[in-house]
Amino acid sequence: MCASSCSPAKFNYLVFLVYPASSWCCVADELRLGFTLLQMQHLEHIVKKIETTLRCPLFAGIEADKLHSLLDCLAAIKRVYRKDEFIFMTGSQATSVGIVLSGSVRVLQEDFWGHRAILAHIEPGGLFGEAFSCAEKNALPVSVIASEASEVLLVDYRKIVTTCSSACIFHTLLIMNMLRILAEKNILLTRKIEHLSKRTTRDKLLSFLSAQAVFAKSNAVEIPFNRQELADFLCVDRSALSRELGAMQSEGLINYDKNSFELIRPEGGW
Repeated sequence: MCASSCSPAKFNYLVFLVYPASSWCCVADELRLGFTLLQMQHLEHIVKKIETTLRCPLFAGIEADKLHSLLDCLAAIKRVYRKDEFIFMTGSQATSVGIVLSGSVRVLQEDFWGHRAILAHIEPGGLFGEAFSCAEKNALPVSVIASEASEVLLVDYRKIVTTCSSACIFHTLLIMNMLRILAEKNILLTRKIEHLSKRTTRDKLLSFLSAQAVFAKSNAVEIPFNRQELADFLCVDRSALSRELGAMQSEGLINYDKNSFELIRPEGGW
C-alpha cells in the first residue's frame, strides 16, 4: 500500500490492527515523509487513544492488536462531551459502563435542596458506572458530568459479562477484570468513608491530603479539585474549609497554592 495514497481512516486501520504497539513509533517514522501534517496528527491522536484505552483496568491483559475486534464485539460507542455536560443523569437507567479517553468526569450526588457532593473524580483510563450497571439499577442515584471537554467510550455492561455468538475469547478475561475493578472501587469507597468519618474539617483535610501523599509517594501533591469541589468532596462548608487551610498553613502544617499542596511533618508529630 502506498503511503501517499493512504487516507487517515485506512492508516488508522493499518496501524491499529497490523502493527504491534512496540512498533508504532517506527511505523510513524518510516511513513512520516509520505503523509501530510494533518494525517500525522490523526495518527498521533489514534495512538494516544489506543494507549489510554489499554490503560483502562477493564482491558488489562488485552493485546493492542486485539483491541479493535474486542471493541467491535462490545459495540463500544465513543461520545464527546462539553464541560459541565451530563453523561449520566440521576433517575436514568444504568446500562452502560463509561471509560474516559480524554478530559475528566465527576460522579455527583445532589440532595432535595440542590446541595452537591462529589463522590469520585475519574481521569483518562478510568471507569465509571460499572457498579450501578452491574446491579441493574432502574434509576441512577447519582449523576456523571464532564468536568472539562472530554471523550468517553460507552460499553453496554451486558455485552461485557455475556458470551457473544462468535465465542469471543475475551469475555472470561473481561469478567475477571470487572470483578477486580468492583473490589478496588469498594476499597476506595472505604477510604473515602474514613475521611468523612473524621469529626472536624481539619481532620478531614489531613486524612485526605495524607492519603494523596501516600498514593503519590511524595509530600508534594496536586489534587483534582478547586476549593468548592474539595469542600463538596469532603462534605464541609467552603468558607470553613478555606479558613482551616489558612490556619494550617500559618501553623506550618502545610503549604499550598491553588490545588498544589505540600505536607510538612512537625518535629513533634501532628
